Amino acid sequence: MSRKRGELYRNAERGKIAGVCAGLADYFGWETWLVRILVVSGVLFGLPFLILIYIAGWFILDKAPGKIVRGSHEPSESRYGKRHQQGRHEADFSNESIKVKARIWQAGEPPKQALYDIRRKFRALEKKVQLMEQYVTSAEFTVSREINKL
Repeated sequence: MSRKRGELYRNAERGKIAGVCAGLADYFGWETWLVRILVVSGVLFGLPFLILIYIAGWFILDKAPGKIVRGSHEPSESRYGKRHQQGRHEADFSNESIKVKARIWQAGEPPKQALYDIRRKFRALEKKVQLMEQYVTSAEFTVSREINKL
């Protein structure tokens, strides 16, 4: 789901505690791990009011209305990892958009992973085209077409 610019939500699906850091990462287009490190570092280095801000965000921010596909690329949260954990078929991913990140802190896929995903999409599309060509050149299609002409 694409979200409108300027909306801030908690992302409970990717959150460890309440999803506040994941929601901030989605809002700014950063990686979730980076926001978590910044918050924990801030608390450890003398900014304990961040705990209060986190708790306030927990209660004030609404949960994300649907799945927000933005890129946290922790190993267990990447789309690649989820695909292979769930054992889904390649053709199920033909409608996914691929966002490549330019810098390490930005959300999206690393270029190598994006290339892998694009290659998988093209292979799935090629299989579909081959099946269509096979059907169109078959005797079954010819018979069906002649029957429909009657």
